[in-house]
Amino acid sequence: MEREVVAEIAIIPIGTGDAGLSSHIAACIKLLEDRQDLSYQLTATGTILQGSLQRVLEVTGQMHEIPFTRGVSRVVTILKIDDRRDKKATISGKVQSVLESHPLTEA
Repeated sequence: MEREVVAEIAIIPIGTGDAGLSSHIAACIKLLEDRQDLSYQLTATGTILQGSLQRVLEVTGQMHEIPFTRGVSRVVTILKIDDRRDKKATISGKVQSVLESHPLTEA
């Protein structure tokens, strides 16, 4: 199996004429729904991806283009990649590691 990375992507359409961006983000997320080569988790401020570095970079480019196809004239895309090579990293494993180190209490 190919080594996997965990990444966070935020697609920010600019100049849409509307403060709401959810329809543009939903169109980007739709691209991920049927992919077998990536796992994803939608968050309030971005989307977490897990998969090979090649696939993450490929899908980032595809997601970046989606707002343009919807008439947006400017898009800012932010991508953070966690490429850990000493052990396998997963989305849930990273969260679990934090919880084991310092259990969070509910407010």
